[in-house]
Amino acid sequence: MPALLPHHQSLPGAGLAPQTRLVPIHFDVCALPPHRRLLAWRERLGQIIDVVPSRAQLELPFRASIDRYDIGEFLFGDCYTDQITLDRSIARISQDNARSIVFHVFLEGGPESVVAHSARRQGTPCEVGILAVDLDQPLHVLRRACRHITLFVPGELLQEVFADPGALHGRVLAPQKPAVRLIVGRVAALAGNIRYMSSDDAHRSLCDIVHLIAAAFGEEAGLIGSKRAIARAVMFEDVRRFVRANLSDCELSPEHVLESLGLSRQTVYRLFQHEGGLGAYIRHRRLLAAAKDLIRFPWIPVKDVGYSLGFNSASDFTRAFRRAYDMAPHEVRLSKGGDLGK
Repeated sequence: MPALLPHHQSLPGAGLAPQTRLVPIHFDVCALPPHRRLLAWRERLGQIIDVVPSRAQLELPFRASIDRYDIGEFLFGDCYTDQITLDRSIARISQDNARSIVFHVFLEGGPESVVAHSARRQGTPCEVGILAVDLDQPLHVLRRACRHITLFVPGELLQEVFADPGALHGRVLAPQKPAVRLIVGRVAALAGNIRYMSSDDAHRSLCDIVHLIAAAFGEEAGLIGSKRAIARAVMFEDVRRFVRANLSDCELSPEHVLESLGLSRQTVYRLFQHEGGLGAYIRHRRLLAAAKDLIRFPWIPVKDVGYSLGFNSASDFTRAFRRAYDMAPHEVRLSKGGDLGK
């Protein structure tokens, strides 16, 4: 069965075969017996995200199909599925090296709710035209029956607007915005024509679309469009860089950041509103770093991993980790060994 992802991550500008007609890799579950369809789709997506079916769903017919195109550094997937729940947990992240930024552009239907960063945070029902996902961070999505385009993009291509592309994770653009209507129209047109295009022409179209998507998210975040927006973008990156450099400092807190960088609380709160506030962003970065260290350094005791990232006690670390990822720190190590996350 062909993989959903390419076997390697191509560098931007990787060689394209000029004037080569694009041929999709097609997968459709409708030819399978009804009781096998959702399981087959689950297996198909299982290398990057978990499909979480209910028992009732497994007994019902299920429709899903995808046409996938590999175009230089991009992966373009034209996909339809019935209602589905998707989960990319910290255990799943620890098991693979998928680290692209993914844009989901909804042509028909869309998510019921999106939960980023935390397994237990309540999802917020929302209208979504475009959803951005960083595969290096957890995500939980309840999605209605829909047709959507999935576009995998190397993070380096987005750094002109988001110096840290991970800041896009979980952000959404509403479908009624003029810029989103423009992008959805461009994407729909490309989906209709891509199989008749040369790889060069498709690549140029995708570059233009990615530029439009990045600009739309940047404008929504207030990071582009004026001198003030440029100042906000610089401030946003300064704060994120400071936090990442000081995760091991037990004194790191919103107050410490504001005092160290001489910034106003109101301005920084607006910048990190999408993250749940600066305090939530600090906690999220610490826990994400801890999850990675638990895998990279299996010989280091769990409590010492917590201490090294600014937690004051082993119990505080375990409680915060379980609240965020719905598993204890030591269970991440078990998942890497294959005991969990199957």
